[in-house]
Amino acid sequence: MTRPTNVHAPYEETDVVVVGGGGSGLTAAIFARQAGARVILLEKHTELRGSTGLSIGSITATGTWHQKRAGIKDSPQAHFEDMAKFAGDLAANDNEELRRILVENVTESVDWLMSLGVTFYGPMPEPPHRAPRMHNIIPNSRAYIYFVAREAVRVGVDARVEATVQRLVVEGGRVVGVVARIAGQDREIRARRAVILATGDYSSSPEWKGRFNPAVADVDGVNTTNVGDGHRFGEELGAQVKFGEIVYGPNLRFMPPPKPSLLLSLPPHPLLTNAMRIALEHLPAALLRPFILSFVTTYLSPEPSLFREGAILVNKNGERFADEQDKPNYAFGKQPDKIGYIVFDDEVAKKFRKWPYFISTAPGVAYAYLQDYRRNRPDLFHKASTLGGLAASMGVPAGRLEAEIARYNASAAGRPKLAKGPYYALGPVKSWIILTDGGLTVNRNHQVTRADGSAVPGLYAVGSTGQGGLLLEGHGHHLAWAFTSGRLAGRHAAGANA
Repeated sequence: MTRPTNVHAPYEETDVVVVGGGGSGLTAAIFARQAGARVILLEKHTELRGSTGLSIGSITATGTWHQKRAGIKDSPQAHFEDMAKFAGDLAANDNEELRRILVENVTESVDWLMSLGVTFYGPMPEPPHRAPRMHNIIPNSRAYIYFVAREAVRVGVDARVEATVQRLVVEGGRVVGVVARIAGQDREIRARRAVILATGDYSSSPEWKGRFNPAVADVDGVNTTNVGDGHRFGEELGAQVKFGEIVYGPNLRFMPPPKPSLLLSLPPHPLLTNAMRIALEHLPAALLRPFILSFVTTYLSPEPSLFREGAILVNKNGERFADEQDKPNYAFGKQPDKIGYIVFDDEVAKKFRKWPYFISTAPGVAYAYLQDYRRNRPDLFHKASTLGGLAASMGVPAGRLEAEIARYNASAAGRPKLAKGPYYALGPVKSWIILTDGGLTVNRNHQVTRADGSAVPGLYAVGSTGQGGLLLEGHGHHLAWAFTSGRLAGRHAAGANA
């Protein structure tokens, strides 16, 4: 290998460089290392996590231990066919080659994760899947990173955090390394075999979102480090971004509690997680409800029925800022701190204490009512006999809130008025982009490809970065692709020019 292109930068060599330390990147690094390559993984965040550690945590797969134990007869072919049903009108443009790779290899991904210590509960149904396929991790998605990062250490992956890759190094049309900012200094790291991009999506980049879907450009992404780094590297070498316009969101979600819930604090020890799995499978629903509601009241969205029945949205200044029944989630980006509060009166509160009026739900699992938020999320539950008292609890200007409610009541135009105390608010609530589906074009070996279909030598992409026109609608497909593409690309990259 020739001398570095940046002669002033510290220089080192390895076989494979992986850019990104989430589920797909860690998995790619592990499988490249197991295939005999020396691997350096670079993660710009302060910890290994990625979007995997922020996800709900489900993986959809067929032929697993869980399906077999439940007596479910299923197949990759049936899974392949059902994925098209989720895609709807876009199915005709889906990358069927990558979809086939996913459904035929995801079972091995689940088996591998379980061999590391990951515990799943399920499978759960999710129509239009014809059979239950959704496997939910216990106790939370951080367990993926815990076990996969531990495996990376065990096999000898050199993982470094606070290491921001600034550009790729290219010689003779081949990607031969990266330049990264580490500890305040540029460092050139040469890759004798390949570079793997695992930098996630661009859900937190106003520029990328503005380019593909301007309506959500100012809506924040859940993962603040996902700003399209890998997409930019790929495009600079002639790759294309497929389905860049597809975003998941904006979705209204309540702000997380100031302290992690018990569910997020639990260690993923197999003794504990297997005990939790057995409890979920056998204990009466009434006993499990408090545990499940800690999830439902933290991660899921408030129901639109709240607004149909008379609740309104105000910002932190006490001002109503949107028509609550006409895509209010798009209006949060221009509000102070991009947050709001759901305000309603006693008439609405009485309805949302019992079926069929619920605040949020995990379909088929649990429904959360107003009293559940009072018990499980006191940090965002506000109640007072007067609007002034409610404003004090929310931390908004009392006079402004009172004037805004009076203005709303005077022009409600057929909508229920907020007229009877006590008064309630839930919040703060924020609008989020959960993820974006645009990924670099890749071939069946996960090599990044140019517009003419030719591969960029030495460059691979996995997870959301290398989604390549594969549509992943439905729960559990994005994580399935993250781990599956990571496994396969790691092996391919390790064999490049070996």
